[in-house]
Amino acid sequence: MADWRELSEMNGDVVFFRYVSEGMEKSHDEVFLWDIDKTYLDTTIDSLSGLLTTVLERALNKKNVPGTNTLLQSLSEYRKAQKGYMYFPIYFITASPPQMEERISEKFALDNIRPFGCFYKDNLANLRPGRFWRLTKQVGYKLQALMQLRTRLAENVRQICWGDDSETDAIIYNLYSDICSRRLGPHDIRMTLEKLNVTGEQVDTILELQAQIPENDPVEKIYINLATDTDPDYYLKFGRRTMATYNTFQVALDLYQDSRINLEGVYAVVQDMIYNYSYTPEELMKSFDEFIRRGIIGQTTYESARAFFIEKGLLYPSYSPTVAPLKEKTVVEGRVYEMEGIHEPWIPDRIDYLHDYR
Repeated sequence: MADWRELSEMNGDVVFFRYVSEGMEKSHDEVFLWDIDKTYLDTTIDSLSGLLTTVLERALNKKNVPGTNTLLQSLSEYRKAQKGYMYFPIYFITASPPQMEERISEKFALDNIRPFGCFYKDNLANLRPGRFWRLTKQVGYKLQALMQLRTRLAENVRQICWGDDSETDAIIYNLYSDICSRRLGPHDIRMTLEKLNVTGEQVDTILELQAQIPENDPVEKIYINLATDTDPDYYLKFGRRTMATYNTFQVALDLYQDSRINLEGVYAVVQDMIYNYSYTPEELMKSFDEFIRRGIIGQTTYESARAFFIEKGLLYPSYSPTVAPLKEKTVVEGRVYEMEGIHEPWIPDRIDYLHDYR
């Protein structure tokens, strides 16, 4: 069996396994990026015991976050039907060590997923005096991984990103966006990253990578899974592009609103969550209503989804939401960017990364 070092590309903590050709990587105008831990797989790596448990766990025993595998299949199938794509351009990132690559790849195979690549953190190298603190600090590692990924992709690529609230994924993805677009200058980048416990070596690498990439913002949308039940209002400071969700069904609803899956794909997620994860239809329909109350689901999406859910027996014909859905104001190529009556910016001019108001 080949050593993982022979199969990967290493740069500091960042270990990358590429599964497709470089030409394939640059051939897609839309790429999906999914954090594995607590976003795709129900893993716990923010403690030494959790990390060791995850390392030893067999692929068959690794559990998905409810609905995520079905959502990925629905995304892939819809893209193939609409655009004729044979491949689904998805990358994964995890703070798990590269020694786990073989087992996580086995899990991908079980789930019928063929990612373009996966980033791992060389975390076992941090199991020595003076480096223990780096086990749970992910900003430098993930930001460097994102910057390395950006150098591999097409100039005008759009990225749809997934993370969770147990770490600092909203900060990481938005910082990545600000660095790529040059909304932050080198001095601000260095000062912010140092205060977020990023090492000087990592900061230097991130700035070197910035010089190699186009000056544009590749981030289309950021989904944050509320794994630890953070108040979704906290994420308003990042703008409406950063969307906090309580479950995969809500993600599916927004993807439907943005024309990335159809209602049959949403329904497949619903069935998976009901029959395999013990959700009730009532719970999921409350999530539907909660999304409307937050002004995320617009009137057009609400009306089509409501009729579909009634047809499938998930809602009573007399159902009406607790608040009226807002009308869509700005829609570009099927993507909803603005609702009437909502004044928060899509992307703020300036984000306060250093003060946590949770």
